[in-house]
Amino acid sequence: MKAFILAVVCVCGFAAGSEDERLPNKCEVCKFLTMELEEALEKTGRSKEVLEVGEVLDTGKRRRKIKYNTSETRLTEAVDNICERILQYSVHAERPGSLRYAKGSSQTMTTLKNLVNKGVKVDLGMPYELWDEPSAEVTNMKKQCETMLEQYEDVVEDWYFHHQDRRLENFLCENHVLKTSERECLQEVWKGDVGLKGGAEEEKRADKEGTAHDAGEL
Repeated sequence: MKAFILAVVCVCGFAAGSEDERLPNKCEVCKFLTMELEEALEKTGRSKEVLEVGEVLDTGKRRRKIKYNTSETRLTEAVDNICERILQYSVHAERPGSLRYAKGSSQTMTTLKNLVNKGVKVDLGMPYELWDEPSAEVTNMKKQCETMLEQYEDVVEDWYFHHQDRRLENFLCENHVLKTSERECLQEVWKGDVGLKGGAEEEKRADKEGTAHDAGEL
């Protein structure tokens, strides 16, 4: 008999008193904002394109030429929709702190999808095609990202034109956004999947034994 997995997952399924603890904090927002912006800039950093700026006057004065990789245009293109990239993240609830935000499916979601592919019925309380939609937690981070970017736009520009020898995370997050007591997430570094084997074993056991499980067991 096929296993029946009842995994009731509610995006807002936390008590009101602890809901704020599950939302991204300011440190996490700044960490991923700077990470995405530096990555976007890195992709265009080696461009040898030269831009011509200014208008050609009747006097015949030539337009000024500037390198694209030090231009305001490059920064503007990188910043444009940068917070939309946050929506590519998923919540990996099995990981601690800021490490719970990462691109790609979480260990739990991967396990559930593998079960579905094997013919196991899995009920998350939502259509299968919505499983990969951004969670409320990730959507909240995206909104906070937009607010932070608007608030510290001048700081980002100052870094870009005068301080690129320093990491943006250090310049923006540590020097302008966060208090000393709020910087803990900046020290969190991903060292590889922990417990992935356990997740695979759980999937194998569920498929083989046909026992019922709740969300906590996955």
